[in-house]
Amino acid sequence: MTSILLIKTSSLGDVIHSLPALTDAAAAIPDVRFDWVVEESFREVPAWHPAVDRVIPVALRRWRKHPLQARRSGEWSEFKSRIAERSYDAVIDAQGLFKSAWLIRYAQGRRFGLDRQSARESLAALFYHQPIAVPRDQHAVERVRQLFSAALGYAMPTGFGDYGLDRQALAGLSSGQPQVLFFHGTTWSSKHWPEMYWRELAEKLVEREIGVQLPWGNVEEKARAERIAEGLQRVQVLPPLSLAGMAGVVAGAQACVAVDTGLGHLAAALNVPCLSLFGPTDSGLTGAYGLSQVHLASNFPCAPCLQKTCRYRPTAEDARLFDLQREQPLCFTRVAPDNVFERLQKLLADHGAI
Repeated sequence: MTSILLIKTSSLGDVIHSLPALTDAAAAIPDVRFDWVVEESFREVPAWHPAVDRVIPVALRRWRKHPLQARRSGEWSEFKSRIAERSYDAVIDAQGLFKSAWLIRYAQGRRFGLDRQSARESLAALFYHQPIAVPRDQHAVERVRQLFSAALGYAMPTGFGDYGLDRQALAGLSSGQPQVLFFHGTTWSSKHWPEMYWRELAEKLVEREIGVQLPWGNVEEKARAERIAEGLQRVQVLPPLSLAGMAGVVAGAQACVAVDTGLGHLAAALNVPCLSLFGPTDSGLTGAYGLSQVHLASNFPCAPCLQKTCRYRPTAEDARLFDLQREQPLCFTRVAPDNVFERLQKLLADHGAI
C-alpha cells in the first residue's frame, strides 16, 4: 500500500478543492490511501472520499485563542502523537501557509509542498524536503492537482477534475418539488450580495412556484434568512445542520445561488447546478469548479479588488442611481436580481428542473 499524509486544514472551499487531486492519485496509483489533517469543523468532508483512510482533526483556530488550555488538556500532545504514529511514503502540504508547514514537521515521511514563488506564504517552503513550483495564475483545484502529480510522480489527467463523491449516497430526502438553495452567508463583508436583492430573487421564484431554502451558520445569518423569507410562501429557513446534513440538502436541490462561499464549492463537488455571484473576488481563481457551474462576475471598475472590506467611495451619480444604504457593495449593482433570475431560469431549464 502507498500511504500519503495530506495537510489541508481549511477553509471549507479549500478542503473541497483538494478532492479532485485525490481522485487523480487513486486512478494513477491503485493501492494509494490517504490520511488527512483538517480543521475539526470540516472533519466530515475528507471522509466522503473513498481514498481516505483516516481523518486527523486539528483545532488550530480554537487553540490559537486558548493556547495554554490546548496544552493542559492534552489535545496538542494527542494530535502530535497521531500525526507521527505512521511512516508515510509522502507527506503533502497543500495549504502553503506557515501554520500548515509547522504541522508537517511532526509527520514521518518525505515532505512536499509549494515552493517560495508558488506558496501563499513563502516561508512555508523552508519546511519541505522537495518544494514544487506550481503557477499561481490558475484555478485552485488545478494547482492542487498539479502539486499532487509532481509529488507522487504521475502524469496529471487532462480534462475536468473529479471530486470523487457519491451524490446519491449523500442525498437526503427530496420534497419532490423544485427547490433552489440560497447560499447567502460568507466571511468577507465585501462578498455579500445585498439582502434586498436576495429578497427580490426569492419573490420572483415564488411567483413561479419554485421553492427556496435558506441555510445559515450563525445568529447573524439566521436573522438575515428570516428577513428574506418573511411572509413568503415556499421559502423555508432551514434548521441548524451538520456538514453531512447540509450535503444531503444540497444533493437533493435542483440548483443553488451562492456568493463566494464554501457551500457553493460543496454544490460543485456534488455536481449540483449553481449560479455563483462575484464582486470583489476572482471567479477564475477561486470560483466554483465543475461542469454545472455558472459564474456571474461584476464588471464594476474596481472589481475584482480582492479586498475584504469595500474601499470604493460612491459618487454623486451613484447616489442618484442606487440606494446607498441597501445596495452595498456597489459592485453588485452590476449583478442585479433581474439578470440573476434570467440566468437561473436558464440553468434550471438546461438541467430539466423546470
